[in-house]
Amino acid sequence: MNKPRIQIFGEVLFDHFPDGSVVLGGAPFNVAWHLQAFKQNPCFISRIGTDDTGAAVQAGMENWQMDLSGLQRDTEHPTGTVLVRIEQGEPSYLIVPEQAYDFIDAEQLPENREAGLLYHGSLALRNAVSRQALARLKRNHRGKVFMDVNLRAPWWDKTEVLAWVGEADWVKLNHLELQALQAGSADFDVAMQAFLAEHQLQGLVVTRGEKGAVAINADGQRAAAVPVTALQVVDTVGAGDAFAAVLMLGIQLEWPLQLILERAQAFASGIVGRRGATVQDGSFYRCFAREWAL
Repeated sequence: MNKPRIQIFGEVLFDHFPDGSVVLGGAPFNVAWHLQAFKQNPCFISRIGTDDTGAAVQAGMENWQMDLSGLQRDTEHPTGTVLVRIEQGEPSYLIVPEQAYDFIDAEQLPENREAGLLYHGSLALRNAVSRQALARLKRNHRGKVFMDVNLRAPWWDKTEVLAWVGEADWVKLNHLELQALQAGSADFDVAMQAFLAEHQLQGLVVTRGEKGAVAINADGQRAAAVPVTALQVVDTVGAGDAFAAVLMLGIQLEWPLQLILERAQAFASGIVGRRGATVQDGSFYRCFAREWAL
């Protein structure tokens, strides 16, 4: 019996790097790209402009054999753009406002009859139009909700983010985002447990950079994983998205929590050895798919 399909809601954009290179990305798009490579056929819901960059998004999705049924076209707003700077090995982002993905139309959402996972972040919710679209999507959704927090200053509000967390079943965020959202104990494990309990989550995953990641769930299980040793880092753009994609894959396929975390960490470690957030070489994904018996 096939699993219900995963829905991915949010931004698609082009990352512009200091050396002049341009890479197709956006956290939700990156997650959908990886899941497509792992044969999950996700439904990616976003919006592009009727410009050359929008045509490039569509062409990239078609070449990767991604479902286009959730991709809207906007005649008034441009396809998303982000300027990436690398400072001390870490990316920083200048995120341009009023982009097509800010105006995802609730009236143009694909019809959903399945109860699979629904993924969203917070950046695409900075505009009321896309917030309304996600709210409608959630009202008609019968499966679990996975929120990848992805705070990007100045495009977030704590009260709003916590409200969305409260509507989620699984949440992924990094340790700095946990500190920003969870008042109280400075003890990492105590803060995680408090966050899980306060928002009545089924699962919580916190990434910690070179220290790896920790996951806990409502059943009292705890799992931890660390990056691959002797890791060659090209750039860390999209590492969290790679991690999130395999988290969702593991939840979808009902892997044990420790196995989910180990595989997510291994895949993210592979991604940071490549330039950009996604990989267009199918053999890169097939190595993981064979190891995981997908």
